[in-house]
Amino acid sequence: MASNVQLSETSSPRNEKNRPRAEKEEVDYMQRAQWLRAALLGANDGLVTVASLMMGVGSIKEDVKAMLLVGFAGLVAGACSMAIGEFVSVCTQRDIETAQMKRAIENKTSLSTIDEQEEEEKKERLPNPGQAAIASALAFSVGAAMPLLAAVFIENHKVRMVVVAVVATIALVVFGVTGAVLGKTSVVKSSVRVVIGGWMAMALTFGLTKFIGSAAMQI
Repeated sequence: MASNVQLSETSSPRNEKNRPRAEKEEVDYMQRAQWLRAALLGANDGLVTVASLMMGVGSIKEDVKAMLLVGFAGLVAGACSMAIGEFVSVCTQRDIETAQMKRAIENKTSLSTIDEQEEEEKKERLPNPGQAAIASALAFSVGAAMPLLAAVFIENHKVRMVVVAVVATIALVVFGVTGAVLGKTSVVKSSVRVVIGGWMAMALTFGLTKFIGSAAMQI
């Protein structure tokens, strides 16, 4: 009798309302990681590519039009490249996972109800190529637009170069924090990794652009 009363109390609507929201709505971070990875990758690539190209060209020629032209060309080409590359790579990943699931099903003589539910959940978790491609292209465009917008309104060349570098650094920190918050990971570790990696890529691209551009002007 007591057990029946206890069972009715635990399943009562009042207790259902008092349960933590986390127990009612569980976030699938594995599913979120698919588009979050593509978005952060695109944003970082767009920011680093366009900022380093603009600073590299700006170190050779003090012309804001040349900087903006190179930056805009990098934005368009990079966004298209990211979208196509992400779509192809995720399609390949999806095909491999689907084929593996089919082989696993064929090896089983019969599927129970639990097995069928697990298979359906696995199918729902398969990566979405279109979603990844769109997220990557949009994120690349957003990241690439930041140094462009920072440079377009500044006339002084030296100030423009400094502003582009500062904006790129701040944006890298924001991307790192955003990825950590949405993925429920360490904010400090994610931010430091993104900033250091971004600056290494920008320094390499800036150096090569300046070296090749200076050598070309001497020919």
